[in-house]
Amino acid sequence: MSNIKELPFAALQFYATATYPCSYLPGREARSQVAAPGHLIQSDTYSQLVDEGFRRSGLFTYRPHCDDCRACIPVRVDVAHFTPNRSQLRSGKRYQHLRPLVTELIWSEEHYKLYARYQSSRHPGGGMDEDSRTQYGQFLLASRVNTRLVEFREEDGTLRMVSIIDILEHGLSAVYTFYDPDLAGSLGTYGIIWQINQCRQLKLPWLYLGYWIQESQKMAYKSGFVPTQYRWNGQWQALPPEPTAYSQDFL
Repeated sequence: MSNIKELPFAALQFYATATYPCSYLPGREARSQVAAPGHLIQSDTYSQLVDEGFRRSGLFTYRPHCDDCRACIPVRVDVAHFTPNRSQLRSGKRYQHLRPLVTELIWSEEHYKLYARYQSSRHPGGGMDEDSRTQYGQFLLASRVNTRLVEFREEDGTLRMVSIIDILEHGLSAVYTFYDPDLAGSLGTYGIIWQINQCRQLKLPWLYLGYWIQESQKMAYKSGFVPTQYRWNGQWQALPPEPTAYSQDFL
């Protein structure tokens, strides 16, 4: 148990979890640092924690704290200077007809079935493809911060994508997005572009995309939304660290 001195939260404590198998790099052990007690982490506090490299999964606020690896690098998109590349423009045009609906966090059997299809298709064997309805609710529908759920539907009402987004003081945080895995093109890319545009409408400078891992193909897309900032050595920087430079100080 330890306090993080650079954070002005005297009442918060930070705990290291036991090790568990890494979800992104085969054969590696992972560990997280968890902020507690959770009921003290409201929207303003969470905004500052995200800026320090934390994320949340349901009611748990954490950041990577592995013993011998610092491959998980927090990333955020500089919204004001973002310009989509040709591939991103194609995704934006392909799905610009979808109708978004922003709501509070709600349970929907329709949402859950789409989530289950997405997990089975895109992340088979990762554990999340076997999530129960209870686990789904704990992962995506439990929040103590300012969170919104966004549905994206065809004109005929067919559900195509759902995004969970946290509203921070200085940006939006992309919590999780799942979508119809049978559609061609990149719905996920369209979802990020939509969130960037939402940041612009709300006059928020950053879109936080979670962790980028250079060695993970699943995470490669995050560095494609340029300009991207990477948090390492205790600050946000325009360039990622060299792969051989990962150290204890990067977060």
